[in-house]
Amino acid sequence: MRFRVLGPVRAWRGETELNPGPPKRRALLALLLARAGEPVPVHEIVDVLWGENAPVGSVNVVHRHVGALRRLLDTDPSGQTRSSRLVRGSGGYRLVLGAGELDLQRFRALRDEARAARDLGDPARAAASLIEALALWHGPTASGIAPEVRAHPAFASVDREYPAAVKEAAAVALEAGPALAGQMLPVLRQTAVAHPLDEVLHASLVTALAVTGHRAEARNAYRDVSTRLVDELGLDPGPELRAAEQQLPRSVASAPAGRPETGSSAQSGAEHSTPQLPYIGVSVPEASAGRAGPADGATRVRPAQLPPDLGMFTGRRAELGRVHALLSPSDDRPNTVVISAIGGMAGVGKTSLAVHWAHQVADRFPDGQLYADLRGFDPSGSIADPVEVIRGFLDALGVPAHRIPAGLDAQAALYRTLLAGHRVLVLLDNARDTEQVRPLLPGSAGCLIVVTSRNHLHGLVVTDGAHPLSLDLLTAAESREFLMRRLGTKRVTEEPTAADEIVALCGSLPLTLAIVSARAAVLPGRSLSSIAEDLRETRGSLTAFTHDDPVTDPRTAFSWSYDALAPGAARLFRLLALHPGPDASTATAAVLLCLPPRDVRPLLAELVGAHLLTQRSPGRYGSHELLRIYAAELAESHDTPEERDAARHRLLDHLLHTAHRADSLLAPHRERITLSPQVATAAAPVAFKSEEKASSWLNAERPVLLAAVQEAARSGLGAHCWQLAATLELFLDRHGRWQDQLVVQEAALHAAEELDDPSGRAHAHRALGFVNGRLERPAEAHEHLSTALRLFAAIGDASGQGRVHRYLAFQANRQGRHREALDHYREAHALYDAAGHRSGQAGIFNEVGWTRILLGAYEEALADCQRAITMNQQLGDRNGEAAAWDSLGYAHHHLGRYQRALTCYEHALTAYREIHDDYLEADTLVHIGDAWEADGSQERAAGAWRQALEILETIEHPDAEHVRDKLRRPDGTRNAP
Repeated sequence: MRFRVLGPVRAWRGETELNPGPPKRRALLALLLARAGEPVPVHEIVDVLWGENAPVGSVNVVHRHVGALRRLLDTDPSGQTRSSRLVRGSGGYRLVLGAGELDLQRFRALRDEARAARDLGDPARAAASLIEALALWHGPTASGIAPEVRAHPAFASVDREYPAAVKEAAAVALEAGPALAGQMLPVLRQTAVAHPLDEVLHASLVTALAVTGHRAEARNAYRDVSTRLVDELGLDPGPELRAAEQQLPRSVASAPAGRPETGSSAQSGAEHSTPQLPYIGVSVPEASAGRAGPADGATRVRPAQLPPDLGMFTGRRAELGRVHALLSPSDDRPNTVVISAIGGMAGVGKTSLAVHWAHQVADRFPDGQLYADLRGFDPSGSIADPVEVIRGFLDALGVPAHRIPAGLDAQAALYRTLLAGHRVLVLLDNARDTEQVRPLLPGSAGCLIVVTSRNHLHGLVVTDGAHPLSLDLLTAAESREFLMRRLGTKRVTEEPTAADEIVALCGSLPLTLAIVSARAAVLPGRSLSSIAEDLRETRGSLTAFTHDDPVTDPRTAFSWSYDALAPGAARLFRLLALHPGPDASTATAAVLLCLPPRDVRPLLAELVGAHLLTQRSPGRYGSHELLRIYAAELAESHDTPEERDAARHRLLDHLLHTAHRADSLLAPHRERITLSPQVATAAAPVAFKSEEKASSWLNAERPVLLAAVQEAARSGLGAHCWQLAATLELFLDRHGRWQDQLVVQEAALHAAEELDDPSGRAHAHRALGFVNGRLERPAEAHEHLSTALRLFAAIGDASGQGRVHRYLAFQANRQGRHREALDHYREAHALYDAAGHRSGQAGIFNEVGWTRILLGAYEEALADCQRAITMNQQLGDRNGEAAAWDSLGYAHHHLGRYQRALTCYEHALTAYREIHDDYLEADTLVHIGDAWEADGSQERAAGAWRQALEILETIEHPDAEHVRDKLRRPDGTRNAP
């Protein structure tokens, strides 16, 4: 048998490939292979497969998966069962592997052979063994299994073996001489791109370039990595890089940047005859020893993101003693990553304790402090994605946006690289589970990680060595001290019985005590007895968050603070519970209240002052989830169903019509749904003054708009649901938000079916067809698009049918059925002609031209694209004109007319920038880079691709990886456009 784990998980018996089965079973096989014959405990298997969400009976599920794998691996083609390969022992399971059966074992054996050959003084043989070893890699370890499973250290540790082997191969190849060094250049170039801050790797690249005659490129490579180290880490080059630079001929030192030598004999050597290695791993480079701080004159970015310490922090002395004990006073540099997991119920003071402790020990972490609210229990469901958090951390650490790679694995690797060798404190607040936290952990010693969560993070304790601390309610003495710090010792000691009653009524919960204290502090003339009486009269229950324990009921404190609000602020507090997103803007708050924004700002300020609302960023407001639940309860009891429905209708009207206006401004000639002109009072859409403002609004409100689609469906406002989804289709598609698209369009389809609205069903099916095509699901795409075509025909919507035919043509082109695509375009053109939709016809001329390019009929394509340009210019459709210019340039490129292609691309680029279409601007920049490369200017090509990559990474578009591939491939191996 043969097994592969260096890339997608695969298994063969002879020449027959075996199917490991469903995702969990495949992941179990991957884990057993990554351990390469070592036993894996059952509890670790459970943690890897499910994390914190292990089902009841998960161990039994593991046993069933093991049984299925045994049947798969032990049964030969004749149906006979052999001795088991999957054996039980040491509290777990072990996969028995024969010699040479697993690529990982072969990889490691070849590395051992290389070390032995080097010890015997045979660097050429060592290099050959390592090059063979590197060729075994076909992608990241166990690629294809669920990302949350692949994030486990068992796979990450294997990933790290790839760049280590590359550095070993480079070292022995350089010893062996220029010929073998030349063979290593392609993989060195690519791996250096994937690991931009690994100095040993870049030193090897500089040296290899120099000894193979690429001296100017070597100088440029040294200059680039040196600049990157200063810009991103605040460090001067280390000893390895300095040694490599010192070996460069001095005559090259003053050569202009980017001017390669000509006539180098190395150009025709082994480098160009060596096949490109199949995979460049992204992992954590080894930390540079002895680099404790920045070099003289360099400036390292030192983030200081901790929230302000609570000046009146009280109590928790025992808990503070426990967490302080994790950091011994004499331990200047811990030899492990120290992780503290602080748990407890909502409102018990986890964040306050974590922030207070972090400030006390911040001076012991001189390289900075990072903070993120993971929103693990936000009632809106807007839980922070680890990718979002890491991007924020990388930004805080000074990494330019265009340097941040796409994908969680690559971003986490860069994050760990930046923290390696440094002392940084990281506070992760409100975590939902272990899997949300694990990608955010550093990979080397010296850092302190503080995690707060309402859940027990068992996986973090078991696997990552976290030190758990569970917070209980404050003691009676601590609660009384809490009141004294906020109300004054004299006031509390004068009425000790009343003070104790307030503590009891607040359930000794810090959050409720803080709210009551804040209100009592602004009423110094009132006795504590009267305050206790008020609390006694308003006592209630939030059972969902207090585990049916009335002693921890926070409603008493909330209601007392709420009752002190002015009527307008109180109504706003209640109605904000209807807002679907993670936070609300001033404009949407105004819509809920039916007031102009200038009248709402003082009310928002009052809520912030009462600690019932938090200003999370300028003009955006949110609150603790308990307060949102409480506000929702108040709305149900204080506002009639008609009032709540009217407020919700206003908000959804505002969001729908504003999104429609933004979409119309960005793509004015595209066919779109027609909304009812009747808009609820005070729900008027935003009047955008430019395309840039419209684009910014869509980006800022995206989480709210996505949540609004679901809220409309839940609230029975089905028309708002499908119409908002239809309005967002182009925006989500252009930004590569295909999973979001799938979710909202499925909700739209369900809502339209509930309404029995054929138009809504047609639009939802059409959008689902297109996004399923994007997600490489051709059968589902065809089914949805065929249904949409029938529905649009039934309601007599010719333009709708035309768009479906264009989508069907797009799918046909993706599958190489270009003649079929042309048939669909003919159908679409006739339908648009019948509907009088000239902009649609112009778009079809362009798309037909593109299809002819795919067929190799470049001269015919020129005529179609030129006709599309002329029509779009007559219509004033800048978007359509830009697309046609881009296609025309693409045709010229394939005819070898690169300068004419570049002229066309520049027309397209100018138009896309005018209309602020970020994605298509990036797409055109990619084509410009391809044209420059074909014309022989690698430097200009790379410049265009870098601009494209910066845009794609900013909008988090999946096409960024395609551009990154172009930049990491060495000259002469990049694909044609």
